[in-house]
Amino acid sequence: MKEKLLEAGRRAVELAKKTDVEAEAFVLHSEDLTIEARDGQIETLKKAEEIGLGIRVLRGSRIGFSFTTDLNQAALEETINRALEASLYTAEDPYNVLPDPTSDYPAMNTFDPDLENTELEAKVELARQIEIEARRYDSRIKIVDSSAYQDSRYSVAVVNSRGIEAFQKAAYCGIYISLMAEENGDVQTGFAVEARRRLKEMDPAQVGREAAYNAIRSLGAKSAPSRSMPCIMEPYVMTNFLGVLSETLSADSVQKGKSALQGKSGQVIASPQVCLVDDGTYENGISSFPFDGEGWPSQRTVLIDNGILHTFLYDTYTAGKDKTQSTGNGTRGSFRGLPSVGTTNLFLKPGAEAPAKLWEDIERGLYVTQVMGVHTANPISGDFSLGASGIMIEKGQLTYPVRGLTIAGNLFAFLRDIEGIAEDLRFFGGTGSPTVRIKALSVGGE
Repeated sequence: MKEKLLEAGRRAVELAKKTDVEAEAFVLHSEDLTIEARDGQIETLKKAEEIGLGIRVLRGSRIGFSFTTDLNQAALEETINRALEASLYTAEDPYNVLPDPTSDYPAMNTFDPDLENTELEAKVELARQIEIEARRYDSRIKIVDSSAYQDSRYSVAVVNSRGIEAFQKAAYCGIYISLMAEENGDVQTGFAVEARRRLKEMDPAQVGREAAYNAIRSLGAKSAPSRSMPCIMEPYVMTNFLGVLSETLSADSVQKGKSALQGKSGQVIASPQVCLVDDGTYENGISSFPFDGEGWPSQRTVLIDNGILHTFLYDTYTAGKDKTQSTGNGTRGSFRGLPSVGTTNLFLKPGAEAPAKLWEDIERGLYVTQVMGVHTANPISGDFSLGASGIMIEKGQLTYPVRGLTIAGNLFAFLRDIEGIAEDLRFFGGTGSPTVRIKALSVGGE
């Protein structure tokens, strides 16, 4: 597959160069598997395979793009012609450039042969086992919506007319369960998810038990009084807020005036405890890869350190505008689109304390286990008002579950009010966080 993809990329670039333009080929081959189980029976078993090439051409400073799922000569020629035609209708922009080749890419082991060699039935059993363990955890688990296993194997080649020629094969797998617990007419949901580079690291028993625990702990939830109070954010909840923050750390957002962090590089924007990192080389990270969607080497980028904003995330285009180098964040989810600024493995660096230490001195507070509507948070102003549920904290102890709440505040005030970070860093996909303590948020309840 390596030579097939690289050869297709080389042919596309050479054909484009004959028309006196610069060119870049992004070639992808992927194989995806999805298995969903319910009540011990397989409800969905889906295998999908795809191969394709996206071609980006630069006619001077005008950009054109097209793609194809056919790698033969005639199809490549037609695709290049479409890209050339598209370039006639785009604006001239001096920052439309292709990256030059650089030093060697970081060495990474991103492919687990077990994902290729393991029999399908063993993967089916993983999906079944999650549900078995969830139901075994507590008899109040009444409904399992879905218990699923997924994996993806993919190969990427990037070739451009300036001399970049890169290839890597990678894979990852994941398990997931969504369920409901019921007691005395009260129904509560729970879910859990795990994604890994290595199949042997999958733990269906842990995922099943975690989802069941999350549902059971919410049974009997009631409202809470409205007041400003300290809040503890579970890792999954905190990754939701990091997702909003990542938009403000994109150089593209900054340059378009869509980020409140514009002009604040070198300034204190968060608590001294905050260190936020984007690391495309993170060991075993789901999004780790030797190069980005433009063939630029991946790297570790410290965005915020000791509360000070150090830099933003760049691809080649945005880096040119700011007269700096790409941070390897020209992400690309498919051959069907152009690269754009995105995160790799984005995470909040953990502290040294056990999670329970964060709330042992709180007289009255909220342990937040779920937030709803994070997508409505304003990434420019930072203002948010979200639905939430959780567990009340009283005299340093987690006491009773609460729901039907709203939590409101401002993301940037939120960052400055972080006063405790635990040691329990956990990733959910490509975003990770430990448990975090916030000085105070406005909580709306009864």
